[in-house]
Amino acid sequence: MKILIIDDEAPIRDVLSASLRDEGYAVQTAEDGERGLAALREFQPEIAFLDIWMPGSYDGIEVLTKAREQFPATEFVMISGHGTIETAVKATKLGAWDFIEKPLSMDKIIIVIQNIRQYMQEKEEKSALLNKLRRSIALIGEAPSIVQVKQLIARVAPTPSWILMTGEAGTGKELAAQNIHYMSPRASRPFVDLNCAAIPEDLLEGEIFGIEKGALPGLEKTKKGKLDLAQGGTLYLSDISEMNPTVQGKLLRYLQEKKYQRVGGTEWIANEVRVIAASSKDLEKEVQAGHFRQDLHDRLNVVPFRVPALRERPEDIPVLVSHFSDQFSRESGMPKKVFSEIALSGMREYAWPGNVRELKNFIERVYILTPGEYVDLHDLHFAGLDGGAETAAMNEDLGTFREARAQFEKEYLVKKIQENNGNISKTAETIGLERSYLHRKIKAYGIEVP
Repeated sequence: MKILIIDDEAPIRDVLSASLRDEGYAVQTAEDGERGLAALREFQPEIAFLDIWMPGSYDGIEVLTKAREQFPATEFVMISGHGTIETAVKATKLGAWDFIEKPLSMDKIIIVIQNIRQYMQEKEEKSALLNKLRRSIALIGEAPSIVQVKQLIARVAPTPSWILMTGEAGTGKELAAQNIHYMSPRASRPFVDLNCAAIPEDLLEGEIFGIEKGALPGLEKTKKGKLDLAQGGTLYLSDISEMNPTVQGKLLRYLQEKKYQRVGGTEWIANEVRVIAASSKDLEKEVQAGHFRQDLHDRLNVVPFRVPALRERPEDIPVLVSHFSDQFSRESGMPKKVFSEIALSGMREYAWPGNVRELKNFIERVYILTPGEYVDLHDLHFAGLDGGAETAAMNEDLGTFREARAQFEKEYLVKKIQENNGNISKTAETIGLERSYLHRKIKAYGIEVP
């Protein structure tokens, strides 16, 4: 760790620097504010001990004011023999870590350094975890429509603006909302989500705003709402089109005044939360039909945000398939499967009405139903890709994993035997099975050989 000492008193510089070097730190010194700023640029220390009263162009407070903007990675500890409480408070407001009076105590100096080191270590660990989280929730794909979404996320994330997301079910609206939160200054604060369609209409107000103790029979303590839990962070409200008029009005008032009352309460609670709302329905049509408030729509729609359907970016399907394949293989411990070009082409041509969510679930189904590590088009059809009534009915009746696998084996063997014109020896060689084992399978499944 590098430490800089900026003090006009040579004895203090000499004694403090020697003591810190004995503790194993790299130390430099500067005798006034101007040289101190130069040393900060060249030495780039993690900690700077800065005297408040110094002759020359800049005193300690002026150095601190300039340095906090230019060197945000450095923590400053103010030192002075003539300090006052007012000066200490001013230095702290400007961003100083601590204030130590002269004559300096090495014990206190060492404790302050250790505290700063621990803080920096925790900050680095937190940053590493945050970067890992950002990578894990990254939006996958390079199609122009999804690239536009990523660019919009990068622009709006640092702002406090409310956001209204639209897009079909399964497109990844919640994932986009998480990206906005974890790329924003609120990343260290909570991300709280609530599906308005999943909560009974008469309970939604309490879920969002909380319920005061005694407001309901048997409620013996105050129930916190999602706004309480999201304080300082982000509240994501999905399916906001299903929110009843009473809650719409109360949410609008919160957005206007940044305060709310719990159900059954009289106290106004100040609160600061970024709201990201999402809807799979066309909210403008809902407004025209009288199902959604125009003023709430306008208040939320500060940044219009549409997440594209998967059929609008079919070129991203191969990379999404690879991503979900990696994910399921890692979670299940199963070997990663290889998808043929014909299989990928078949998936690109499919409409995917359930969007990315449907694709993810489908890849998991392929892993469960396909015993081999190579996936071809007929494997996708067996897993239900074509959407035909016969295939869908078959998949509904599969029952247990063992039954599903047996069904697949039978269909697979029938197809391969037909491809080899009923030649069992050739079929066994083609699919990599012993001839005797294949005969046992044929007998077990009651397969008729031409």
